[in-house]
Amino acid sequence: MAKLWSGRFTKEQDSLMDSFHSSIQFDNRLYAEDIRGSIAHVRMLGSCGIITDDEAQVIEDGLWDLLEDIEAQRVEFSPEAEDIHMNIESLLIERIGDVARKLHTARSRNDQVALDTRMYVLREIDEIIDLIRRVQAALVERAEENLGVLMPGYTHLQRAQPILLSHHLMAYFFMLQRDLERLEDCAKRTNVMPLGAAALAGTTFPIDRERVAKELGFDGITENSIDAVSDRDFVMELLGCISIIMVHLSRFSEEIVLWSSSEFGFVTLDERYSTGSSIMPQKRNPDSAELVRGKSGRVFGNLLALLVTMKGLPLAYNKDMQEDKERLFDSVDTVKGCLTIMERLIDTMVFNAERMRTACAGGFMTATDVADYLVRKGIPFRTAHEIVGKIVLFCEKRGLSFSDLKLEDWHSFSGVFEEDVMDVADLDASVSARDVYGGTAHSRVVEQIELAKKLLG
Repeated sequence: MAKLWSGRFTKEQDSLMDSFHSSIQFDNRLYAEDIRGSIAHVRMLGSCGIITDDEAQVIEDGLWDLLEDIEAQRVEFSPEAEDIHMNIESLLIERIGDVARKLHTARSRNDQVALDTRMYVLREIDEIIDLIRRVQAALVERAEENLGVLMPGYTHLQRAQPILLSHHLMAYFFMLQRDLERLEDCAKRTNVMPLGAAALAGTTFPIDRERVAKELGFDGITENSIDAVSDRDFVMELLGCISIIMVHLSRFSEEIVLWSSSEFGFVTLDERYSTGSSIMPQKRNPDSAELVRGKSGRVFGNLLALLVTMKGLPLAYNKDMQEDKERLFDSVDTVKGCLTIMERLIDTMVFNAERMRTACAGGFMTATDVADYLVRKGIPFRTAHEIVGKIVLFCEKRGLSFSDLKLEDWHSFSGVFEEDVMDVADLDASVSARDVYGGTAHSRVVEQIELAKKLLG
């Protein structure tokens, strides 16, 4: 098969080079973007008089027919045609003849692939945002269902203060909200049209870039033709956004793994999203959460791989940039799969409210409330902190809890203690007392849920 670029070559390409050089095995997923871009391009060529209207119409009709056949799986791509762009063009020449050779007028594969990739990224950003919203909606629903459930809040994986389970779940809602906003921001910088940059210097033909951009739905056009074809910062930015999403999903997955263990017993996962052991009949493993946690690593690796690929490239286009596709496609597929499984996992997990509340009873989790009690009695916080620390040490040595102490025990540490100290040491009182915007008090968590509903629309 003669290459469409083979005019100055005297030797046929080695079959090994064909295989090594080809990207059709992975960039074939860009066929719709490539054809849409070509249709907009050929319409512009016709309207600008660069080719005749009749020629433009024949090429456009051929492209529509080809798109229909590809989607019906009636087309087989060839590795010898290298990539999706040359495959589309070669197939078009076979179907409609030499007029198809005019399609590539005033463009290069360099600006063509930049166009296709930007269109793909914009489409996938919309799909990822939709999946994030679904996970957020699941979190809001579970938070509303469990508004009265207390659980230990942790720092350093040590029990710290009692909180509402709903408050904990809403933390992930707002992490995902920032993820969503980062994607929207990434889309703004992606949404510029590079076609017309040609190989790197623009084209000698009187093209109308604005027309093509408008037809394809871009907000604007690239300002510099070298920049348009030589950078993939929009891909790197998307992979960065996806990496942060995966950090958040991985952290939640880690907690689900912990919470579903016998040691915690806070949640039971639905059997549809758990697996068994090949040797231990009693096991029920949280593999869905573990896989989300594990897949974060491949996404981080994809980002790093592309950063390293791009960091030493001179302007303008270099074939190294072909390596962006597999990194991009894999990260997009991975985050979409993880978001989908997380939505179902959240929807179906069962919370053990009694076990969570029981876990709040140990660890002197209202110690800060007792210190705040002393502060309200006029004792400086640092002094109050020291006093309560000594009370905790006293209790630990004797196997006591705050509720076991008598008033004279409290008085032995400070004379300002009164009977009402036990009111502030109560778990429910501790949660209710944190009545600040963004806090864990019931009314404040309801505020968060209402805000979340507005954000979800």
